[in-house]
Amino acid sequence: MGNFQFFLASILAFFGVCLDGIYAVSCTLRASGGDDGPALKAAAQRCSTVLIPNGVILSIGTALDMTGLRNTHINVQGTVKFTDDVPYWTGNAFFFDFQNQSTFWLLGGKNILLDGGGTIDGSGQIWYDEFATNASLIRPIILTVFNGEDVVIRNIKQINSPEWFNLVHSSERVLYDQVHINAISTSSNTIKNTDGWDIYRSNSVAITNSVINNGDDCVSFKPNATNILVANLRCNGSHGISVGSLGQYPGVYDIVENVLATNITMSNAQNGARIKAWAGPNVGSGIVKNITFSKFFETNVDNPVVIDQCYETSAALCTEFPSNTYIQDVWFDDISGTSSGAEKGVVASLACSPDGRCSDINVNNLSLSPPPGDGNATFSCQNVNVTGNAASMFGTCPSTA
Repeated sequence: MGNFQFFLASILAFFGVCLDGIYAVSCTLRASGGDDGPALKAAAQRCSTVLIPNGVILSIGTALDMTGLRNTHINVQGTVKFTDDVPYWTGNAFFFDFQNQSTFWLLGGKNILLDGGGTIDGSGQIWYDEFATNASLIRPIILTVFNGEDVVIRNIKQINSPEWFNLVHSSERVLYDQVHINAISTSSNTIKNTDGWDIYRSNSVAITNSVINNGDDCVSFKPNATNILVANLRCNGSHGISVGSLGQYPGVYDIVENVLATNITMSNAQNGARIKAWAGPNVGSGIVKNITFSKFFETNVDNPVVIDQCYETSAALCTEFPSNTYIQDVWFDDISGTSSGAEKGVVASLACSPDGRCSDINVNNLSLSPPPGDGNATFSCQNVNVTGNAASMFGTCPSTA
């Protein structure tokens, strides 16, 4: 991992210098009382700095295509709030084929800074309520960096996204720093699929120094996410820091490579450090390589450490049709804390498909326990050779082949 860490350090140093001092002409936006989307888009195309002052709430009622920008600073001190017009957004948000996603806002181009300490509000409550009775509803992502290079999003609050909060799509050298994410339902309908970040077809992405309260993955590395740093996050109520799911689509080869997730606090979550890949008939293929989960502290987490190479697949089908997504060179290092007890004492599960689909799985310095009164910690594994100073905790790993 040494060269990879040096590479990521170089990325962060680059972000620190390349976006300073390039902005000149400033435009200030005020609320119009109507749809402020066209004015925001026009200002970003015309002005090198766009200021949304503290106390100003821009109401966005039309989809924002803010791609192709160059040397642009969007200084959000106030609020950018998307309307709750579900019929409009279901027909006019920008649609992606991948996992049937859509987004309110496309942000792309070269040398872009979005900061200011303000808020991006997805008006999610109506979506949470609608989705409770319509599971096929396509809900927008609050912000998508699309075809972006050298993009920094820093010191921003994001609240109540209808679905994922952030998607990084087909982009390179993207930094998120000091982003505070919060999703809360005020009704009996729970928040669902509100991932903090999903990284797809993108390279050199860093997510640092942020707080996430949500209802799905804190960060998820989707197909073709490479050279990723995730550091110093506090995740609450999430489904973990997740590689995948991968290998879902027939005929598609997925890659996730060179990922470091470190200094993570995970609380009240379904998973901690997780890798998930599909098996069974009519699935795709791929490779997961050089992944390190390091220095996790977990509290009340159902599954603190997970490899699931039979994701959404029965044991019988996984044996008959093993995963075609190979997993190798994975490190779970310095992971401590408690499970929730939901899995009857199991604090780590490394479940691989038969036929050597997992290799070089390393576990070191694990200090995990179930809640008091739930007995001893159980470490389970299947179809994998585990190495490292904590390997003896797992014992032998039976094969289903």
